[in-house]
Amino acid sequence: MQFGLMMRAQFPRGDDVQRGFQELLEQARLANALGYASITKGMHYSSAPLQGLQQLPLLCRLMAEAPDVRFNFGLVLLSLHKPLDVAEQIATADVMSGGKVIFGVALGYRDVEFLAFGTTQKERVKRFEENLEAVRRLWTEDVVDMVGSHFTLHGASVSVRPVQKPHPPIWIGANADPAIRRAARLGDCWYVNPHNRIDTIVRQVDVYRRALDECGKTFPAEFPARREVFVARSRSEAIRLCAPFLAAKYTAYHEWGQDRAMPDDDNDLGADFEDLIRDRFLLGSPDEVAEQMLALNRATGINHLIMSVQWPGMPQSLVLDELHILAEEVFPKVRQG
Repeated sequence: MQFGLMMRAQFPRGDDVQRGFQELLEQARLANALGYASITKGMHYSSAPLQGLQQLPLLCRLMAEAPDVRFNFGLVLLSLHKPLDVAEQIATADVMSGGKVIFGVALGYRDVEFLAFGTTQKERVKRFEENLEAVRRLWTEDVVDMVGSHFTLHGASVSVRPVQKPHPPIWIGANADPAIRRAARLGDCWYVNPHNRIDTIVRQVDVYRRALDECGKTFPAEFPARREVFVARSRSEAIRLCAPFLAAKYTAYHEWGQDRAMPDDDNDLGADFEDLIRDRFLLGSPDEVAEQMLALNRATGINHLIMSVQWPGMPQSLVLDELHILAEEVFPKVRQG
């Protein structure tokens, strides 16, 4: 089992973002020292009511603080962008990291983002598939000729190739069953989302396995997932400490419309907090969270757990304590199990 750290890099309106950035650097240094396997940053634009730092510059800056970890661009909202730009930016980041980049991609779900980039939700699947094909070709072919719905590559080539061959691993994020089947067809693995209940994930792993079989592909050696995680001396204490921050973040998800991207029987992120956390997040004492991680692995095969342990407004001291308790008291129990 590998353990990664998710950095949302989001802050309540009015917070000092420069101070927040310095705190992220400190978190990255500590994660590197404690042996975390990866650092992840997502991509969103127009993130009101939150402030947010952008994915590409932040992860590239963190490379200097955490030279031993992998950097997961998880997830690039691929349908918003043009493939030559994405291919060159991610290849550059792979060079800068010494070949430690993961290329995570997803459709996106927010109208404000699609409209700002001159597209629509109706176009997103077509643009996503075209862009992914073009990026992969640009990374592996000397010259690319390809006409897409929103770009033309005529004698195009990337200015720099990724260090990793044939290219960085391609993780495809997906919530709903059709998107999971798309991930099986187009990606190196399905990157399991943090929002669906664990019983939903267990069911969807069967969807994924069947889709892989239909494509003639084997189950991936690395099977990653994101989860919200918080550890304290007891489950009640963990919930007490994280609830104000975790609940506020999921209120924002609900307001953004994340629910609409989820399966019909698991799509209410506006539920009461007690209902929201049931079978969805990994919360409790070190022993409890270790057992929850082991149960998740046994039920699904997930073996790269990318943990969100910080939510907007959480004090830095609490985040640093969490990184320590996970690395020193939880990870060893999971590895022994």
